[in-house]
Amino acid sequence: MLYQLYESQRALMSPFAEFASASSKLYSHPLSPFTHVPMAQRLAASFDLMHRLAKEYEKPRFEIQSTTVDGIEVAVQEQVALEKPFCRLLRFKRFTDHAQVLERMKEQPTVLVVAPLSGHHATLLRDTVKMLLRDHKVFITDWTDARMVPLEDGPFHLDDYVHYVQEFIRTIGHNVNVISVCQPTVPVLAAVSLMASAGELTPPALVMMGGPIDARLSPTAVNNLAMNKSFEWFENNVIYRVPHNYPGAGRRVYPGFLQHTGFVAMNPDRHMSSHYDYFLDLVRGDEESADAHRQFYDEYNAVLDMPAEYYLDTIETVFQEFALVNGTWDVAGKRVRPQDITRSALLTIEGELDDISGAGQTRAAHALCTGIPKARHAHYDAVGAGHYGIFSGRRWREQVYPEVQQFIERHSRGAAAGPAARPAAKRRNATAAKTRRK
Repeated sequence: MLYQLYESQRALMSPFAEFASASSKLYSHPLSPFTHVPMAQRLAASFDLMHRLAKEYEKPRFEIQSTTVDGIEVAVQEQVALEKPFCRLLRFKRFTDHAQVLERMKEQPTVLVVAPLSGHHATLLRDTVKMLLRDHKVFITDWTDARMVPLEDGPFHLDDYVHYVQEFIRTIGHNVNVISVCQPTVPVLAAVSLMASAGELTPPALVMMGGPIDARLSPTAVNNLAMNKSFEWFENNVIYRVPHNYPGAGRRVYPGFLQHTGFVAMNPDRHMSSHYDYFLDLVRGDEESADAHRQFYDEYNAVLDMPAEYYLDTIETVFQEFALVNGTWDVAGKRVRPQDITRSALLTIEGELDDISGAGQTRAAHALCTGIPKARHAHYDAVGAGHYGIFSGRRWREQVYPEVQQFIERHSRGAAAGPAARPAAKRRNATAAKTRRK
């Protein structure tokens, strides 16, 4: 019922949002006579702010049309490499006629960025992709808003997320390096672990950034909510059915508008202050600052619905049972064994001021991946960076990205299968047989 009420409110607010937008232009357009009335700038700013508070925010576009490789500008085209009901695998294909740059691009490593399915769209990682494109061939997971997926496409569980990641890695090729940001660090580690256990070649480099590998360490407000409420509480209080006006009508989801309310509730004062500053910037005519505000909130306010099965599985598996770190997680009947990973190198990254994934939660992956030689383990703490700062903004560009780029470059060259090509189960059986003979 709550979802239907929200949709009714949204429909009622839509005309008001359009009225506020038109009124703002009435008092700010240079050809309008109303721009000369007293307090015209304040009126225009007030209506503009009302418009932004009342409007509906659609999924943003990546809009990455070019990048720079070795100082040469290169065209970029967004392509769909693989489409699944709940996700599109996107490729950012680079084009150039410059022979030397073309040869350089062929040599560059390939990366798969696994974006979070946790409320915001994959475009939240636009800055991540932009930097990576300078030195890598880039793919990214573009998760679909669950309200747009028809019921006949079936449910989507955490196990399905793991299988999607595996399929994407196989589609791109085993030499793809994988970067997981926040929530997907857990299913990505599971996906690669299962591939290793089955004897498949795993990615040369795994980069895990700000994720809840072990949510018991330095728990944040987000962790505490997930750990202190019962599974039934989440099922009864945050899960609703998609209204009839969407393709996914009837599907059980964790609605985006509820998630957005939670995001804002974490720092209400900061958001109020930001909107007031935006109003003052408009009054002062500071378009550069106002535009920066619009860009941030166009992204921040655009949210998607998560499939209920996936969300509830994540709550139970990651934040209540801690199944990955306890060694009790089975995916489609197969035990997740991070210790079976031997071929990949592992880099974990944490932000000093991260208030979503606490200190040590991502670093915990190293203690699980005991099969990886110590020389291929690395960790980086981004000083002064919050959760978003480790993959977006100045600190990402100046501090974090150089570490990621160097790590991938170092470990992606000449990655050989070696003994990793043998199934882990066979290796364990061979060891056991050898022990018995002794």
